[in-house]
Amino acid sequence: MGDVWRGYDAVLDRPVAVKVIRGRPPPPRSAGGWCTDALVDESGFRCMRGSLRAEAGGDRGLEADAAAVLLDAIRREFGDDVDSVPSFNDAWGDDRVPFRMVDQAAHLADARGL
Repeated sequence: MGDVWRGYDAVLDRPVAVKVIRGRPPPPRSAGGWCTDALVDESGFRCMRGSLRAEAGGDRGLEADAAAVLLDAIRREFGDDVDSVPSFNDAWGDDRVPFRMVDQAAHLADARGL
């Protein structure tokens, strides 16, 4: 299914396991793989919430938990006046900041043991 490698997370200041999953493309990047104003656009590109939905595989509870952690990470950096993940996603002209926040949310979820 995939290889597991040892790594070091400088943010958490500890060793981590990194699993390489084969057969899945990497997350979409600025080359047109990110979108706004829709969960999935006509090209199949996803917004932040659309990516969470796809990764949750139909488990709405898991999707909701992931969205809550992502919103918490966003609010930690941008303040409590950010009302939702979709509104945050749609406020950006490219994927740089949204993907950075997804990365920070992953670290936060790991730190919480989720």
